Amino acid sequence: MHAYRGQLLGNLGVILGTRFERRGNDEDLDRAIALQREALALCPVGHTDRSSSLNNLANQLSTRFSHRGNDGDLDEGIALHREALALCPVGHTHRSSSLNNLANQLSTRFSHRGNDGDLDEGIALQREALALRPVGHTDRSPSLHNLAVQLSTRFSHRGNDGDLDEGIALHREALALCPVGHTHRSSSLNNLANQLSARFSHRGNDGDLDEGIALQREALALRPVGHTDRSPSLHNLAVQLSTRFSHRGNDGDLDEGIALHREALALCPVGHTHRSSSLNNLANQLSTRFSHRGNDGDLDEGIALYREALALCPVGHTDRPKSLNNLASRTKSLNDLGSQLSTRFRHRGNGVDLDEAIGLQTEALTLCPVGHPDRSMTLHDLANRLSTRFDHQGNDRDLDEAIVLHREALTLYPVGHTHRSMALQYLANRLTTRFHHQGNSEDADEAIALQREALALRPVGHTEQSGSLYNIGEQLSTHFHHREHGEDLDEVIALQKEALALHPVGHTDRSVTLHDLANWLSTRFNHQGNAEDLDEAITLHRGALALCPVGHTHRSMTLQHLANQLSIRFHHRGDGKDVSEAIALQREALALRPVGHTEQSGSLYNIGEQLSTHFDHRGNGEDLDEAIALHREALALRPVGHTGRSSSLNNLANTLSTRFDHRGNDGDLDEAIALHREALALRPVGHTDRSSSLNHLAVQLSAHFEHRGNDGDLDEAIALHREALALRPVGHIDRSSSLNHLAVQLSARFDHRGNVKDLNESRENLRYALTLLTQHDPRQLKAHVSLATVYLSLHHSGLDGTNPGEGTESLNAAMHHLKAAANVVSGGLLSRLQASLRWVRCADQHTHGTQLEAYAHSMQLLDAYVSTTASVSARHKAVKNFPSALAVDAASCALRSGDVRHAVELLEQGRTVIWTQMTRLHTPLDSLQTRGDPAVALRDKFRDLSSLLDKPPANYTEGTPRVDIEAEDTRFRRLVKDWNRAVEEIRKIDGFSRFLLPPLFSDLQDAAREGPIIVLIAGQSSCNAIIIPPKQPPTSVQLPTSLEKLQTLVIKFQRISRKEAGLKGTQSALIEALMELWDGVIRPVVENLGGFARPGSRIWWCPTSVFNSLPLHAAGAYRQGGKFLSQLYVSSYTPSLTVLMKVRKSHHNSPLVPFAAIGLDRPDGASFTLDGVEPELELVRSLLPPPQTVSFTKIMSDDATKSRTLRALRDNTWLHFACHGTQNYKEPFKSAFLMHDQPLSLLDITETDLSRHEFAFISACEAAVGDPDMPDEFIHLAAGLQFGGVKSVVGTLWEVDDSTMRHLVEAFYKDLCGDGKMTSKRAARALQRAVQSLDCDKDIPLDQRIAFIHIGI
Repeated sequence: MHAYRGQLLGNLGVILGTRFERRGNDEDLDRAIALQREALALCPVGHTDRSSSLNNLANQLSTRFSHRGNDGDLDEGIALHREALALCPVGHTHRSSSLNNLANQLSTRFSHRGNDGDLDEGIALQREALALRPVGHTDRSPSLHNLAVQLSTRFSHRGNDGDLDEGIALHREALALCPVGHTHRSSSLNNLANQLSARFSHRGNDGDLDEGIALQREALALRPVGHTDRSPSLHNLAVQLSTRFSHRGNDGDLDEGIALHREALALCPVGHTHRSSSLNNLANQLSTRFSHRGNDGDLDEGIALYREALALCPVGHTDRPKSLNNLASRTKSLNDLGSQLSTRFRHRGNGVDLDEAIGLQTEALTLCPVGHPDRSMTLHDLANRLSTRFDHQGNDRDLDEAIVLHREALTLYPVGHTHRSMALQYLANRLTTRFHHQGNSEDADEAIALQREALALRPVGHTEQSGSLYNIGEQLSTHFHHREHGEDLDEVIALQKEALALHPVGHTDRSVTLHDLANWLSTRFNHQGNAEDLDEAITLHRGALALCPVGHTHRSMTLQHLANQLSIRFHHRGDGKDVSEAIALQREALALRPVGHTEQSGSLYNIGEQLSTHFDHRGNGEDLDEAIALHREALALRPVGHTGRSSSLNNLANTLSTRFDHRGNDGDLDEAIALHREALALRPVGHTDRSSSLNHLAVQLSAHFEHRGNDGDLDEAIALHREALALRPVGHIDRSSSLNHLAVQLSARFDHRGNVKDLNESRENLRYALTLLTQHDPRQLKAHVSLATVYLSLHHSGLDGTNPGEGTESLNAAMHHLKAAANVVSGGLLSRLQASLRWVRCADQHTHGTQLEAYAHSMQLLDAYVSTTASVSARHKAVKNFPSALAVDAASCALRSGDVRHAVELLEQGRTVIWTQMTRLHTPLDSLQTRGDPAVALRDKFRDLSSLLDKPPANYTEGTPRVDIEAEDTRFRRLVKDWNRAVEEIRKIDGFSRFLLPPLFSDLQDAAREGPIIVLIAGQSSCNAIIIPPKQPPTSVQLPTSLEKLQTLVIKFQRISRKEAGLKGTQSALIEALMELWDGVIRPVVENLGGFARPGSRIWWCPTSVFNSLPLHAAGAYRQGGKFLSQLYVSSYTPSLTVLMKVRKSHHNSPLVPFAAIGLDRPDGASFTLDGVEPELELVRSLLPPPQTVSFTKIMSDDATKSRTLRALRDNTWLHFACHGTQNYKEPFKSAFLMHDQPLSLLDITETDLSRHEFAFISACEAAVGDPDMPDEFIHLAAGLQFGGVKSVVGTLWEVDDSTMRHLVEAFYKDLCGDGKMTSKRAARALQRAVQSLDCDKDIPLDQRIAFIHIGI
């Protein structure tokens, strides 16, 4: 045998191996290994070349393992390297090289099997190799690099920061060994840059990222055009720029990265071995830019590049599986780029793209048979694609196959494998998807177990620990939604807070973690109603937004998240500031998503929805117009064929329908119907959302019928509802809703045509619908209301066997169902109140025996509803949506039944509801503020639970898992139980036993302890006065007038007050009106007061409804010898019995009386000057007792600012205002005293503690004029001061001239404190005597003399 045969065989084997690497022909590789085996056989133990021959064969086996994934090749190669190392003992020249070879193969096996022992041994071998190459050794630099790479791998596996820092230190030393001009400097720069990038990803330190980019730029400069390694250097720099773009959102980095990849591709022309990877790199970056800007050109070019890359890897090519994966892969996390086909599918909704992606992935899997190193990841990729198709098409087989693939992948990652935690996570996610779809609890439980195992594999310090914390949180959240265990949700939030702690300020992932934690807190708020969770969520979203400054790629998304939470808080609390801010945030987000951006349509929808909410809140039609314009723009972005077009059609149609309801424009309704028809056409038979589309169109056709009376519309609506019902068979969660919808339309057709079959079918459908609903399902409310409507139709028609309108059975049934609706606690306070008010109307109309019960129930619900409204102005707006005379009508009903005491109780509970709530220290709930933290928590809990119950029930889409539906029912049961418990707990607190119950007359009568109170009631059937004496039973006096006459009388007084004072005709009309008031109202009361009040004593008027607008104190028989009320009694007013009791109970005696006089003659915005302001204030000063009794403060002119006046209100218990007052009828709580800088509003006054205050004199225009739209609410400046706590208030009903005011002020204060004493109880008599002094001056017109009133004690 020839002496050189072994060497020649080895050389030939190396050459064939090189050709394999170039052409990918398996025969070359197998032949090369065979030749190396033969060469090794020619080098037996002891042969000088055995070591090199062992290495050659091991290297070829390693190549075949990389190609085919056969474990035997890998294990044999390691065994050969071990033998080669044994032939190089300590001190051998080639030992360091042999150590390096073995270490590299162990590293490969670790990557394949995940055995920690291989990784640790490899590092130990590299450390020994490095020790053999001390400082100055020619190969020290590559040895430093090799050890650094292994340490980096171990860091990625275990997350030990020490490994990462040591690796960087080693790379820095290696770079120092390659100074400027060194051949390998560029490679060393690249290695260090890569490690710095890894540390940036771990710790988020911008310095590491910027240094890495600087190093890559230097490396690129060392590889100029023409350099063999310029292409990879271009790639490396581009990758770092892409990372920085993802971190900071600077478009320049992204564009530069793409330019670098284009240059790299140009250096790899057709036929170049690396053209395929270069095509992939450029495609990935174009995909990122598409995701950022939404330019279709980037998306299409990316797909074209991927196709070319695949074409360069034909069947049988070594890299074909990799290319298939690149083409078919999708986004796995925020930092991973999805495939272009999947992205285009999500963007355009073309299922062909998704099917092609799956086909490519399936081919890739066939090229990775069992044992192949890439099989596990290819299994995952195919499983993910199948899962996406399941989400799109809902085919169970795709989901089941995906789970099978993930299970196989998991078996390839046994315990100890570096990728096991990732595989556990993938399988858990798919099991969760199947649980949501099929509702099998075993899937949910297994998913949690898998996520817990994954978390255990990622201990403290592991780079992926925060991700695992998030994943298990997701699973526990699913568990929570399924079983309603609050502990699951609490654990989710605890885990998320732990994750946030792992991302301190400055960490690259902090903003994402802030967002995740905020979402969980929001979820807990939605289920438990704790407002603190919602507030914290908003704070966290604000923190996340601060981390995404202008220009950041995620700013638009973060703006949207914050806007959504603010919108939720608006719906919860009703604070208009939240919805206004939400709109501003959505506008900014939209501006960041210009034409062509993939998310622009979503942004247009979001801001459109917010504007619709703003319209609902403020009623500004411009908001609605803009919302429609935005929905039109969104629809234009979803042309025919777009998957989201039907949703956009519905959105626009719904908003047009709202505008039709607002303005009544036929065009809006017609267009809405046309849009719903198109949407329905896009949801053909078999489409999951067809039933909801049928309902939408049916509702609009019903509105069209009600508007125009076209029978065809009603018939078509019924047909559509029938089809929708057929799509919701027995067992479907929404079958009851469909039955209700159909029944309502059938009932409407009966009312229109009188076909009894329609009515009978309607009734049977509704009865059946109720049987399908659980005890706490909120949809019961609508079903009961609909049934009541059917029974009322039956009653009116006489089809129940009686004459029309005479039968009681159907009428009783109707009242029963309305009462049942009002008692569906899960239906929410607002819906219950609306049902209760309908019960009131129907019971009144038919004089049904449940009238009084209906009124009492409505009073209780109104009280509860207003109690849950956070702000005073919001309460006022809420109350304006309900009948203003509700309490008066309730009292009238009680009077008709002879129950005077109950009439007073109902009246006090329901009228002046806003102020009555405030007299209980703003609201019954607000007064809990002073009872300690447990009471405050109870207050917040009641409000939050009420808010959650007021949300409309969920609208389930087709295919909603039953587990989700059952969970929602469980949630409502818990909410109802918790709400009832909260009410019971509040009633246990001292002073709250009557919470949400009418006050007892026995308590209210205490208000009359110092003189009788006359409550005036103007009902539709009669007008009454109730005299409440201090101790005797109340007396009801029927007045010889009517509501219509009183309304006419009010108009007369309003006309008189607007005419020029002193005109003869005006005075005559005034006298006539006052005499009419005397005869119709006051005289009958006076005639019945004799037994309760002696002449000259004090009485209190408590007017309701139209009586609030009448000058009761001035009534009299204005003729010779006629009687006047002012001659008989001293009259005062009180807005309610409760407020009078409150101010009487407060006693704050002080030896020194703090008195503030506040005046301003002409503030900005006033139409005229009050010439007598300063003389008036000086007059008041001169009439007050001396300084040792009174501490006098005067605030005038420029000093009379809002803040200074508020301080004066807080610091002084006696007040005198001489300034302009203005009444805002649209928003009464913005009625104000006009100060020098800005108005001092009624709302400002109500928010000031005036509980110690004794007296206020308001010398201002319109100080005691209320809201004409709500005559039962004393919403004016004088009432505001008393409700705030001031015991005694003097005000004016209308404008009084300066001379009259000066005369009155002088007479009043002389009488009030002429003897040097100051007591507010004297104010009423002092005012009466002062007015009587005006009577002596015949030059003062009557309307000026009677303008003054006293409110309070």
